Parts: sequence; structure tokens; C-alpha cells
Amino acid sequence: MKKFILIILSVIFTTSASANQPKEWQLGFQNPASDGMRDIVNFHNNILLPIIIAISVFVLFLMIYTCIRFRASRNPVPSKTTHNVTVEILWTLIPCFILIVMAVPSFKILYKQDTIPKADVTVKAVGYQWYWGYEYPDENIIFDSYMVETKDLKKNQPRLLTVDHQVVVPVNKVVKVLITANDVLHAWALPSFGVKRDAVPGRINETWFKAEKVGTYYGQCSELCGIKHAFMPINVKVVSAEDYQEWLAEARVKFVKEEIENDKLKIASK
Repeated sequence: MKKFILIILSVIFTTSASANQPKEWQLGFQNPASDGMRDIVNFHNNILLPIIIAISVFVLFLMIYTCIRFRASRNPVPSKTTHNVTVEILWTLIPCFILIVMAVPSFKILYKQDTIPKADVTVKAVGYQWYWGYEYPDENIIFDSYMVETKDLKKNQPRLLTVDHQVVVPVNKVVKVLITANDVLHAWALPSFGVKRDAVPGRINETWFKAEKVGTYYGQCSELCGIKHAFMPINVKVVSAEDYQEWLAEARVKFVKEEIENDKLKIASK
């Protein structure tokens, strides 16, 4: 009984808990960590949900009313009515009005997402079967990011979401992400930032985010790309400006582009 109560409470309060990764029994969105994701959550909670609930309640009422009012015992001789101009006008105009109410704010959000401001940091994400490769074009940094196997996980590292090399970005800075793929379709998605873009071979898509909170945020490939589709997570670590500069200094040595290219050439020659 105690376990059942805990499960119910976790279902009720999951959306209010601090979350930058999926939680057990989670029903809602992850907590937004960017202005873009906050817009999406507000649009869903304040516009879509009321409309969905209102339509569902109205349709349920009509079904119950019809079953009672027009049951066979009460109407032994059924009506032969086939057309009603007023009803047909209403069931055409009302859905159109509802769609307009939904479309206007959604277009504003889409426009905001597709209008990329001047970037402070640029990151290129390349999808492979089955891992992600990252480049910082302005810093001459390149590295691959593989999922950490379950047996190698450390304490508090989430299974199927932890990677060996994280993407590191500064807080409160505009990060532009260039997204492509090397083999098949992938999708780079980070729920806490409201970011999701397809990675298409031979094409570069763009998106952006501005993280408002320091922390570690998790996502996954959201395009069914093959047998290990579920094993290519995305891990972004948001740090302060000072910590970011320290990471850059280390990464320029550890992940310098020329060294990695030389290593690949040596392997290919063997």
C-alpha cells in the first residue's frame, strides 16, 4: 500500500519537480531551461489543454445526450432529416475558428525558433550510426560522444543517457547548433531547451538555444535510425563563463582537430 501511494504521488508531482532528464512515471514536460521551451510549455498548458478538454467534454455531452434523447424506446419513428444548414455552417466555422486560435501563437513560436540571433558559441553536431560527433568550428575542437555502458556507470549517472564526452556550453549565451548526419537520418533533440532538428546527410540544419540554468541536460536521437537508435544519447553541460573558458583551454589540447585527423589517417594506412 505504501509503495502504491508513493507511485501515485510521484505521478501527481512529477511535473513540478526539478528535472533535466526523464523521470519515472513522468506525465508532463521536463522543466524548461530556456525561453524557447517555456513558450512551448505555456502554449501547451494555457491554450492546447483547455481546447482539448473543452472539445472532449462537449463531444462526451453530445454522445450522452444523443443516446438518451434519441433512444429507440423514445423515438419509435426515427426522423428523416438529412440536412440542417445552420448545423453545417456551425460545425464548419467553429473548428476553423479554433484552428486560427491555435495557429497564431504557434506561428509566433515557430518564427522565434527559426530566427537565430547572433551566436556566442557555435557547435556542429554530426549523427553517426550510432553515436554523435561534435565540432566547435571557431575553436578548432572536434570529438566523438559515445554512450557509457551500464557496467561503467558511476553513481548518479543515468542509464542510457550518460556519455563519455559532453557538449559544454556557457550559461546565458546564444548557442547555435549546426546539425547534419554522416549516414542515415538522425534527430538532435534536447527537451529542456525545446530543441529538435533532423540530421540529414548532405544537408545542414540549424537551431539555437540559450540555457538559463547551470546543469546537465539530457536528450536522445529522435529519429528511428537503426538497431542502436536508443543508444546514442545527447548530453549538454551548461557551465558558468569562467568554467567554460577553463574547459576550452583543456579541450583545445585534448580535442584539437589536427591530432584527431592524423590519428584517423594512421588507422586508415594500417
